[in-house]
Amino acid sequence: MEEIHSLLSVSISEFKQNPGKVVEEAHGQPVAVLNHNRPAFYTVSPELMAKMAELYDERQLEPLVRSRLKSLDQAVEVSLDDL
Repeated sequence: MEEIHSLLSVSISEFKQNPGKVVEEAHGQPVAVLNHNRPAFYTVSPELMAKMAELYDERQLEPLVRSRLKSLDQAVEVSLDDL
């Protein structure tokens, strides 16, 4: 048994016939592409991919932000006019 991380799925054969149609009919939702009833890969719209990339970037920056917040007492106040 394998978990599918999508509400929508399509067979790989159907996907190969018209990938653009599959993405369009998903209306922005991810689609699991199944090979022998098991997820082979997922396809997402460009908009959803952009959101996922942004979230990933934020997660990558989180440790840096947290470490800098810990040293906030060492910060130097600067006026925007001085920049």
